[in-house]
Amino acid sequence: MNNTNITQEEFKYAQDVIRKLSDYYDSKMVGQRSLKFALVSAILADGHILIESVPGLAKTTAAKTISDAVGGLFSRIQCTPDLLPSDIIGTQIYNQSNGKFETTLGPVFANFVLLDEINRSSAKTQSAMLEAMQERQVTIGGSSYSMPDDVFIVIATQNPIEQEGTYLLSEAQTDRFIIKEKITYPSPDEETEILNRIEAGAIVKTDPVLTIQDVDRVQSIVEKVYMDVAIKKYISFIVNATRHVEKILPPELAGYVRMGASPRASIAFMKISKAVALINGRTYVTPDDVKMLRHQILRHRIELSYSAIADDVEVETIIDKLVGSIQTP
Repeated sequence: MNNTNITQEEFKYAQDVIRKLSDYYDSKMVGQRSLKFALVSAILADGHILIESVPGLAKTTAAKTISDAVGGLFSRIQCTPDLLPSDIIGTQIYNQSNGKFETTLGPVFANFVLLDEINRSSAKTQSAMLEAMQERQVTIGGSSYSMPDDVFIVIATQNPIEQEGTYLLSEAQTDRFIIKEKITYPSPDEETEILNRIEAGAIVKTDPVLTIQDVDRVQSIVEKVYMDVAIKKYISFIVNATRHVEKILPPELAGYVRMGASPRASIAFMKISKAVALINGRTYVTPDDVKMLRHQILRHRIELSYSAIADDVEVETIIDKLVGSIQTP
């Protein structure tokens, strides 16, 4: 447990970094406020993020914008059914001139890795990212190679509509993403603003406003945000409720849940709520911080039955019922 208090200087520094990151995003993106909050929260919490939406809603642009803001090394991997694990992590190539195998590292070795349409890659290729995402290293030819020491964030996107040529992410894979954000179409006013910006030529590349070191330092500050024992118990009660829905939900809803969340959900709640508290200008976590991104933390960790899909029952409805049943400290 980290009992070190956040100094006033650290707090001001963190607020300045968050403000610059937010302003840079707003200068490049129109709308998508929930996506901005999710991206910033996940990055401050040092976690990977899964983004789901239909094509054309600026998922890729948002990921690139965050990377550009901090001058990070950015890699985009366009996932396709024929993508191989070696295309992501790298491989060994035989050098005829010296008769030796030489290791060539793949695009995964970056600060921000965008896996575009991750569900189009095969299960074998998806699993190639597991070691990188969890252990922050990959194994090539029996040797281990570490990810960047400072910041390593995977931002994956997927299209929920198209099913042909796609592969469902495994539970083990989705559990590695600290949050899953769903984004929707822009409003008419926002879409008009997009057209105005394009017509005016406002979409141009600008210099970074932060550095990777800034992000790395703020991540360390987030870890020092105070969380009371009562808040930790509150988190554990919420996650535990997902595993025993029959004791909490009415029978007509309880039957829709096949599997609850793993302990990674509790860890995600702790990390994200600390980031949310700092974004909201506090050095301590409140129950509202815990609940703010409850959908994003739990929607990919609670598995619903086929009957839930048939009856058009949203996982967010289940989450709200479960969280609402837990007494707030």
